[in-house]
Amino acid sequence: MDLRERVSRSGYVLDEAQLAAIARLEQLGQRRRGVYLHGPVGRGKSFLADAFFEALSVRAKRRVHFHSFFQELHERIAERMHERGAVAKAVKALTGRVEVLAFDEFHLHDVGDAMLMTRLLEVLGDRRVMVVATSNYPPDGLLPNPLYHHLFLPGIALVKELMDVVELDGPTDYRHLHGTARSRFETGRVVPRAELPADPVVLDVRGRALTALGVRGRTVWFDFGDLCEKPTSTGDYLALTRRFDDWVIAGVPRLRTCDREARQRFANVVDVLVDADVRLTLVSDHPLREIVGGEALDLARTASRLELINTTG
Repeated sequence: MDLRERVSRSGYVLDEAQLAAIARLEQLGQRRRGVYLHGPVGRGKSFLADAFFEALSVRAKRRVHFHSFFQELHERIAERMHERGAVAKAVKALTGRVEVLAFDEFHLHDVGDAMLMTRLLEVLGDRRVMVVATSNYPPDGLLPNPLYHHLFLPGIALVKELMDVVELDGPTDYRHLHGTARSRFETGRVVPRAELPADPVVLDVRGRALTALGVRGRTVWFDFGDLCEKPTSTGDYLALTRRFDDWVIAGVPRLRTCDREARQRFANVVDVLVDADVRLTLVSDHPLREIVGGEALDLARTASRLELINTTG
């Protein structure tokens, strides 16, 4: 596997940390060994993982975004909930005969998802599937809530058993080195005020009611409280991206003033919209640095992504 040559064709100048990671990835690819590539945001993890995945001389392989895969997995398990071995059957239905399964942005904050992830890793290990994952967290940092972290220790052990851990911790956040928008998401804005619809709309989202401030064509307006302070889920956001590709979220507060669950839902919204390449406009009385200031779950990744729309919108 000549991963360095493949990456060099992109025209990017690689830093020392990326070159060191490439050397490790080449070794692991030759051994057909799983990889857990982690490090701070914007260091090129997805870029290198994409190249690594493409360079693997395996036909039966699949690369998925973590949120989307888990949503589909939940749905498949629900279809088989009364069957014995529902999880294993759902995994088989999702992955088929793949020899390599790659997860982009592997992170866990929900204890239920963490338990399911442990079972998923067990099934993939039994089937000898090579697992590749990118994450902002080292394995020991997954499910960081101290109330639940111990419950995922078996899953962390499986991560380390199935994958070699490679850290990518270069000095530069490359997300902030460009001057023009490269995606629809990056054409969004953070604004202090905006004209909002006058008539709220109740949307049917996967059989549940969710209030929107308004809808116009492919554009939807939400209040932060309705979207993030009520028990919405990643599956809801995924379903909504299939209907709307222009989102406006009004009344966005300083995240440090919100409870833990609301902060995490907001982080999940941003993750899903980036992956679906949906334009996002935030309406807030506070500048971005105050919205994302302080400590919150996944704050570094969320802040980095929002800075893209703040600087290019």
